[in-house]
Amino acid sequence: MKSLENLWARGVEFLGSKHAILGGAMSWVSERNLVAAMSNAGAFGVIAASSMPPELLDAEIKATQALTQKPFGVNLIIMHPKLAELVEVCIANHVTHVVLAGGVPKGPTIARLKEGGAKVVCFAPTAALGKKLVKMGADALIIEGAEAGGHIGPVSTSVLAQEILPVIHDVPVFVAGGIGRGEAIVSYLEMGASGVQLGTRFVCAHECVAHENFKKAFINANARDAVASVQYHPDFPVIPVRAIANKASEAFMRFQKETVEKVFAGAQSKEEGQLAIEHFWAGALRKAVVDGDIEHGSLMAGQSVGMVQRTQSCQEIVDELVQQAAQYLSQ
Repeated sequence: MKSLENLWARGVEFLGSKHAILGGAMSWVSERNLVAAMSNAGAFGVIAASSMPPELLDAEIKATQALTQKPFGVNLIIMHPKLAELVEVCIANHVTHVVLAGGVPKGPTIARLKEGGAKVVCFAPTAALGKKLVKMGADALIIEGAEAGGHIGPVSTSVLAQEILPVIHDVPVFVAGGIGRGEAIVSYLEMGASGVQLGTRFVCAHECVAHENFKKAFINANARDAVASVQYHPDFPVIPVRAIANKASEAFMRFQKETVEKVFAGAQSKEEGQLAIEHFWAGALRKAVVDGDIEHGSLMAGQSVGMVQRTQSCQEIVDELVQQAAQYLSQ
């Protein structure tokens, strides 16, 4: 019988952490306090650079380094207009792992990070793209299913795992989306994953700076409350966002309808309309996480939110996940 240590040995070696539990990068949530606490608890925290300018990311990395001696990573959005500068900030601060999110990164970006001493982690929505990313130099992959919170793809975690884990062995693969208990962690490790990524489960950590209202919304929600946003019109594509349903979810549908009608009436160009729809959620997550407006802000959460039932320390959450996994393996 394999032990948990054996099952995720490759992921542990890659991350340099005690456990192969990668932190999901959540804008406004995955900052110095939560990231350091996760790493100190034996997991692997990841700063969400999101739309930060280079100087702000530099300060955040330094502040995190002051709170932990353990390794942690930085998640960069590849569409960021100052991506090249953010890459240099990570290299200058000797960040060990950089996660490139939000699309397919360019070869030179991966090459520069590796040249600067960082390990590069990329998201692979398909096996074919995963193989391409490995050829481009990715040191590890994350496969994230539709059960995850925030911007999501169309395929469930379990299907992605079946498609990708049997065919990609060159690099460690971490599974994400809908994972809230240790038993699920074991199931993906046994399928060939090297580790997992969790975000939603850590929102209600004591060390997380999210507003108490935001945390209460998570504790009170169940899995079916975390729904994907709906696209109103086929000519105006929307990348789905999974969040706990609230007034903002309803307002988004109304806003799409009104915007499409304006475009068709000639009051707005299609490009302006598309941009307006894309910008609707800008600031909405901050409104919920920082200001505590859980009605009009965005409550981005994965479907595992139903397993978040109380506030705990990061150490308690990590220990609970590991204990559940070990107990499951010993049966």
